[in-house]
This record gives sequence, structure tokens and C-alpha cells, in this order.
Amino acid sequence: MTKEITTAAIANFTADLAKHPGFNIASHAAQENGIFKASQNLQSQIDLNPTFSVEIETGKPADQKQSGRCWMFSALNTMRHPLQKEYKVKDFELSQNYTNFWDKFEKSNWFFENVIASADKPLDDRKVSFLFATPQQDGGQWDMLCGLIEKYGIVPKSVYPETANATNSTALNDTLNTLLRKDGLELRTLVNSGKSEEEVEARKNEFLNEVYRILAISLGLPPKEFDFEYKDDDGNYHRDAAITPKDFFAKYVGMNLEDHVSIINSPTDDKPYHKVFSVEYLGNVINGRQVRHLNLEITEMKDLIIKQLKAGEVVWFGSNVGKDSERQLGLLDTNIYKRDELFDIDFSMTKAERLDSSESMMDHAMVITGVDLVDDKPTKWKIENSWGEKPGFKGYFVMSDAWFDAFVYQAVINKKFLPDSMKKEFDEGAKDPIQLLPWDPMGALAFK
Repeated sequence: MTKEITTAAIANFTADLAKHPGFNIASHAAQENGIFKASQNLQSQIDLNPTFSVEIETGKPADQKQSGRCWMFSALNTMRHPLQKEYKVKDFELSQNYTNFWDKFEKSNWFFENVIASADKPLDDRKVSFLFATPQQDGGQWDMLCGLIEKYGIVPKSVYPETANATNSTALNDTLNTLLRKDGLELRTLVNSGKSEEEVEARKNEFLNEVYRILAISLGLPPKEFDFEYKDDDGNYHRDAAITPKDFFAKYVGMNLEDHVSIINSPTDDKPYHKVFSVEYLGNVINGRQVRHLNLEITEMKDLIIKQLKAGEVVWFGSNVGKDSERQLGLLDTNIYKRDELFDIDFSMTKAERLDSSESMMDHAMVITGVDLVDDKPTKWKIENSWGEKPGFKGYFVMSDAWFDAFVYQAVINKKFLPDSMKKEFDEGAKDPIQLLPWDPMGALAFK
């Protein structure tokens, strides 16, 4: 039987306030400055000074602006850093808009194909509702970017620059999702009315033609080939004429994407360690690369990241940047705010509890470029963000090791740093990964 809040209970709650020392001071501070400012801990700034024993210089951070393309920016950053060094082109960037165009186009087809496959289910089926809630979006995963590059290649930012609809994607996403929902409903009707596969496919391609038109108008028409011209840091001029995007990637980036695997740390009961997982409905390129995660303990994840950093290779990673972070200072620390002391309340939860209760999930991808080791143990990490140079230390953030434990969920590691046992676990598990539900927190980065 449900119980209402009584006046007697409220009187008891009010009387209880007097039992908490510092109530008046805390009340004045919180009401005047807000909860976060009132509980901010200066010690975090002292502890997280930007000094690291292992550090990779990567240059000026990129800026994703008002878009949710962090996963894309961060992945392309890991690819441009070696290029900058080898070809002596400081602050060179790969085109985030180019991969953005093809991502949105492929996601539209991904949506249509999943709508067709689930047409026999009612619209209020939870999975169908999930599909229509977000037909496409800015978010994504490392494997999804790899699928795009394998199919379409990559180009310099100078060849295919950002547009207003790339840097502020709200209007484009709204426009596309309105069209996709409308078209998705028609595809369901066609399937359920008994139309042939050929008829459904023909209508789908008519819809894709309209999607392509919207993207070409909003983002520009992607180049099929281009002239790559640049001056290196020594002032020498270079020109590579009539090169295709796929040839550009092979020649100037040259990363073997198959050598890089996603590892996660999800200590929940539904995800045993050393097993490979995928997420239902998570992807973009039909018949392209599947999203696959090898679940490891947090110490195993850290050890692999440190090995990769010591070898001079930066690390793409996914986390919950909205938690215990100070954007302007560029600090990520579980002690940055002392809300427990401000309110005299215990807010502690385990990592598994936060995931299971939707208190935390992956919402941002960045790049680890350094670590500070004391007695071979990490104390803090250097982070390259994609929010431009204004926040943090000219765009770089400092992450405490405690924050890593609490809010880092994913990293991409070169296979050569994995022990043979982990390589075997990934290779065998990737053939038939355990499927997680579409709304699992390990897929949240893609739906933003």
C-alpha cells in the first residue's frame, strides 16, 4: 500500500536539520554559489598539476564545437598524430566532416534495414521504440569509424572542411530524424502489406536518395579524388595529385585498423571478464565492421594503456566526462566536489551500481597522451580533449587515477600489446560476441 508524506514527517525532517553541524554555513554557500562551486575542493587543483613522467606531444587540440562527434574527433586524432610527426605538418587535421557525411548516410541505411527486419513487431515493442527514438545521431564507436574508413577512406580537413551544420548539428539531426521516422513508418507498411523484397528495396533507395541530397546540401559533396598540397614545418612544398580518399589513408595514415581492438571495463554481473560483447542495433555500415568489446578488469586495462603510451602511441578511450569534472579547469577527479561534506550525506556507489542504475554511462571519447607514474603506479593521466584550446590546459585535461577507476569504461589497444591469452580471447569471442541489449550503457556513446 502506498504511503503519503505526512506533516508529522516533514516536521521531523525539519527538526533533523539542526542535528547537522554547519547546516547554516552550507546553506548560505550552496544558495549563493551553487552546489558544485560550494563543494569544490581546491586540493584537486594542487594534486592534478599537469606534469607527467610519460608524455607524448600531440600539438593543438581539435574542436568539435556544438556536435556530438567526440568519438570521431578522438579517433582521427590518434591517426593524425603519427602523420604530423612523419610528414612534419604541425597541427594538421583530418576531415571530421568527411567521416561525418558518410556516417550519417550509412546510419540512415542502417536504420532502414533494422526497421525492415523488425517490421513484424508492434510499434510499442521496446526495441522498435528504441529504433524510432533515435534513427541516427552524432555519436558512435571506434569500430564504427573503422568501418567508414575501410569503405570510404579519409581526407585532409583542408580538402573537406567543417560547415555550419557539422559544427552545430542540431538542425541537421532534427531534419534527418523527421524524414527517417516518416520513411521508416512507410517501410513497415510496405513489408506488412506483403510487398516483395525488390519493391521494398526500391522504395528504400528512393528514401536514401533524399537523405543523400540533404547531406550534400548541408555538409557538401565529398570528394572522390583530390590534390593533396601542403608545406611542411621546414617550408618545403609538397603536392600529391589526383589521390583518392582510400589511397590517402593507405599512404599517409597507414594504420592497420584490424590490429586495434576495443577493451572495456564493466564490472556488472551480466558481463563476465575476458568475454567479448557487442550491442544490438549498434553500428552504421551494413556488412561492415561489427562493434566488439573485450571486458577486462580495470588493472588489466591500465597496464595495457601504459604499455602503449611507453611505446609512443596515444590511446582512444571512452568515459563519463559529465561526472566529477570541472570543464574550465580541465580536471577530472572524484574529489573535485565534496558534496558528501556539503550535505552530510553518503553518495557513494560502486562502479557496477552506477552502471546498473543508469547513474553513469559512456558519454564522451578523448585521447590519453600521458601518465604520471610513481613507483610504477599511475597517479594521474594527461588527456587530449576535442573542445578547443580554451578549457583546461590549452585544451588538455588532467584525470586522476581514482576518476579513471570510477568513470573510464573503454579503450582501444594495439593488439601487439595484448598477451597471447587476450589475443586468443578476443579473436575467438569476436566470431560470435555476446549480444547486449540496445540500451546497454556500453553502447551509450553512440546514442548522443
